[in-house]
Amino acid sequence: MSHLLRASRLLAWLFLTGLSVAVIVTSGFYLYLRPGLPPVSQLLDIKLQTPLRVYSKDNRLIAEFGEKRRAPITIEQIPTIQLQAFMAAEDARFYEHFGVDIKGLARAAIELVSTGEIQSGGSTITMQVAKNYFLSRDRTFIRKFNEILLALQIERELEKDRILELYLNKIYLGNRAYGIAAAAQVYYDKPVAQLSLAQMAMLAGLPKAPSAFNPLANPERAMIRRNWILGRMHSLGFITKDARDLAVAAPLTASYNATETEVDADYVAEMARSEMVRRFGEDAYTDGYTVTLTVDSRKQQAATEALRDGLVAYDRRHGYRGPIGQLDADSLAERDLSNLMLNYPKVASLLPAVVTEVNDEEGLARVHVRELGPSVMPFDTMTWAQRYKTENLTGPEPEKSSDVVAPGDVVYVHPETPPTPDAGEQEAEIDNREQAPASVALAQIPRVEGALISLRTETGAIEALSGGYSFSQSKYNRATQARRQPGSTFKPFLYLSALEKGITPATIYNDAPIVFDDSELETAWRPQNSSGQFYGPTRLREALYRSRNLVSIRLLRDLGIQNTLDYLKQLKIPTANMPDNLSLSLGSGQLTPMELARALAVIANGGYDVQPYLIESIQDIQGKTIYKAPDTILCDTNCDELLAQAAPATAIDQPPSAQGTDTQAQDNSGDKETKIRVMQRLADERAVYILHSMMRDVIRLGTGRRALALGRDDIAGKTGTTNEQKDTWFAGFNHKIATTTWVGFDQPAPLGRREFGASTALPIWLDYMEVALEGTEPAVMPRPNGIVNIRINPETGQRVRPGEEGIFEIFREEDAPPPLSAQDDGNGGGGAEEDDLSRRIF
Repeated sequence: MSHLLRASRLLAWLFLTGLSVAVIVTSGFYLYLRPGLPPVSQLLDIKLQTPLRVYSKDNRLIAEFGEKRRAPITIEQIPTIQLQAFMAAEDARFYEHFGVDIKGLARAAIELVSTGEIQSGGSTITMQVAKNYFLSRDRTFIRKFNEILLALQIERELEKDRILELYLNKIYLGNRAYGIAAAAQVYYDKPVAQLSLAQMAMLAGLPKAPSAFNPLANPERAMIRRNWILGRMHSLGFITKDARDLAVAAPLTASYNATETEVDADYVAEMARSEMVRRFGEDAYTDGYTVTLTVDSRKQQAATEALRDGLVAYDRRHGYRGPIGQLDADSLAERDLSNLMLNYPKVASLLPAVVTEVNDEEGLARVHVRELGPSVMPFDTMTWAQRYKTENLTGPEPEKSSDVVAPGDVVYVHPETPPTPDAGEQEAEIDNREQAPASVALAQIPRVEGALISLRTETGAIEALSGGYSFSQSKYNRATQARRQPGSTFKPFLYLSALEKGITPATIYNDAPIVFDDSELETAWRPQNSSGQFYGPTRLREALYRSRNLVSIRLLRDLGIQNTLDYLKQLKIPTANMPDNLSLSLGSGQLTPMELARALAVIANGGYDVQPYLIESIQDIQGKTIYKAPDTILCDTNCDELLAQAAPATAIDQPPSAQGTDTQAQDNSGDKETKIRVMQRLADERAVYILHSMMRDVIRLGTGRRALALGRDDIAGKTGTTNEQKDTWFAGFNHKIATTTWVGFDQPAPLGRREFGASTALPIWLDYMEVALEGTEPAVMPRPNGIVNIRINPETGQRVRPGEEGIFEIFREEDAPPPLSAQDDGNGGGGAEEDDLSRRIF
C-alpha cells in the first residue's frame, strides 16, 4: 500500500512538474512572441485585394485589372446553409470554442492515426483568419504558436459573425478566386444566394486543398469531398437526410466562368488603367476601385468594329500577302495540329489555321483551326486574295483554291459562325467536328492602322475611342499618341480664321499654279490640287468643299503665317509641330487624332473650348463616390466669377493624351478637384456658324458626299489626304457629336495612289456614325444674330443687280457686299476690283 502511495505521489509530482514546465515554457513563448504580434484592430483596417473594374457609362464591364478575383460580401448576404457547410468542413464548433478547439484538435489527431489523413482539420476558422491575414504559410512550431495566440486575441476583440465574414472573404478557393462570392461566380456563374446545396458543399470543400479538391481539375476527388461534407452536415443536424441524399445525387455542374468583358474597348481600358495608377499607384489594382467612363457601350462597340472593318477593307483592296508560316509534311502527318497552332496568337476575331488539304474540284480547302479543329474554307471566301505586289499593284484574281493556298500554309481565318462552346461541352464539340466541320473564311491581319475618336461637343466627354486594329497585337494607342499630318482636315481652322478677319464665303481666290522659292523649303515648291488640275477664280465656299489647295495657300498668304499660328493658339490647337511657312495651309504640321478631334469639337459646339475627358466617376470598395467629373459650363461673357469658383483642373479630368505638362504638374495627388469646368468662347459665333454651312456643303457637294448615305442634313465635315497618301482622314460632326478617323501606316508610307480620305477614313466614320446617330434628332447650330442672307453673283462673289439671277450666301452683317447701283460694273468698286484682280492673277 505504501508502495502504491509512493508511486502515486511520484506521479503527482511528475505531473505537477510537467505542468509547471509547460506553463513556464508557454508563458515564455507568450512573453517572447507577444510584442511581435500585430494588433487585432488591424483586421478592421485591412483592405482585401479586390481588382480594379472599369465600366462604361451604361454599366457594361469593359475591363478588370488585378491578379486576384474577389468580390467582398457581408455575412448577411450569405445563406445560413452556406455558412453551415463551411463550418461542417472546417470548424463545426466555431460558435462554441474560444478560438482554439481542443476537441477539434483531438479529433484531428484521431483521424490522422486511424485513416492516415485529417478529414475535418485541426485549425479553427479563427486560427485560419489569423494565418491568412497576418502570418506566413511556413510550417513551423513558432508560426503555429503565433497562430494560436492571435486566434485567442481575435476571439476576445471581435464578434463571431465578424470573424466568419473575414474568413469567407479572404480564403483562396482556386482559379484565382479569393472569397466565397468570387468562387460562386468563377465556378457557377451565380451569386452566392442562388447556389444549390450541392454547389455550396462543393465550395466548402475547397479551402482544405484548392487544387486537390478542385471540381475542374479533379472532379472525382471533388465529388468525394463534397459528399463527405454533405454527410457531415447531416450528422451535425444542419440538413435533413432527404436533403443530403438529393444533394449527393446531384451531378457536378461546375465550369470555369471567367469574368467576361461586355465591351470591346481595350484601348479605352488601358487609358483608364494608366490614369488610375497615376492617381493611386499600385494600390489601384488591389483596393477595389470601380471606374465609370464616359464611353457608351453601344457606340464604343460600333467604333471598334467600324475601325476594324475599314482597315480590313483597305487591306483586301491591296491583296493577299501570303501565309504567316509553313508546316512541313512531317508536321502535318503528326496530326498534333492543335498544339502547333498554339504557337500562333489569336488577333482580334482572327484565328490561326493550317491548310491540310486543297481540293479544287470541291472548291474548298480543309484547314485545322485553333479552338475549332478541322474546318473547311470555301473558295468563295478567297476570291479577294489577289497577290499583293505593291500598294498600287496586285496580281490577277484567283480562279481556284490552289491559286491562293497550299497544304502546310499557316493562315488566319475568320469563323463564319463565332465559336462559343461551353467548357463542359468542349469534348463533345471536338467529337462532332469530324462530322460537321466549321466553315471559315480566309483573312489576314491588316498592316495598315487607324484611329477613331468621338467626343460629346458640349462637354468633351469621350463617347468612343479606338486606337488601332488590335490592342493584343499592338499597345500603341494611335488615337492619343500618333502625331501625323492632318492634311486638308486642317483647312477649316484656316478658313475660320479668315472668316473672323472679314473674308467671306463669297470672296474670290484664284485656283491657279504658283511656285515658291523659299529658303526654308530648300527647293522650289510647286503645290497642286489632288486632281492635278487648276480651276481658276473660285469662291471660298467652293474652294473648301472641293478642297482646292492653291486657294488655301493664297488665303494663308493673305492672312499671314504668324497671325494664323496665333489664331491656332487662341483655339488651343498645339502649334509646336506646325511649320512657319505656307505649307501650313495644306496641313503639313503634326497633330494627334485626339488633338484634331478636340479642335473639331470646338467648331462643332459653336466655338467654345473643349477639354476631352474619359473618367466620369470613381467609387471605392464601399461604393462611395470619391471622384466625379466636373460639370461643364459654356461661358460667353463675364466668366471671371465662374473661373474663380473652379479650382485648377486635375490631370484626371483629361485622358493622358490631352493632359498638358502644366496640368499634370498642378496636382499629381488628386487632391484638387474642380466642381465645374468653365469652357470659354474661343471663336466668333457668327464665323463658326458660317463655317458650319460651308462644311455641310463638303457633304452635299464635295469630297464627303459618301456621308449622304446617313440621310441627314445636319452633318458637316472635311476629308483629308496628305502627300503621297501617307495619311488619310475624315473629321465630321453635327452640333452634338464630333468624330475623327485616321488611317495610315505606323511607319509613314504611301497607302496607294487611289486611296484618299473619302475612300479609307470616311467609310469608317460612316459606319460608326450610323450607330452613334441612330434615333437622335437633327442637331444644327442655332443661327446667331448678325447673320444676313444675300443673293450674289457666283462668278464675282458680289451682290447681284436688281432683277439679276444669282445664289444666296450668308454673311456677317458688317462683311456683307454692298448694294450695286445701275452704274456699277458688278465688281463692287475700284478697290474691290483691284483686290480681286490681284488674287486672280497672282
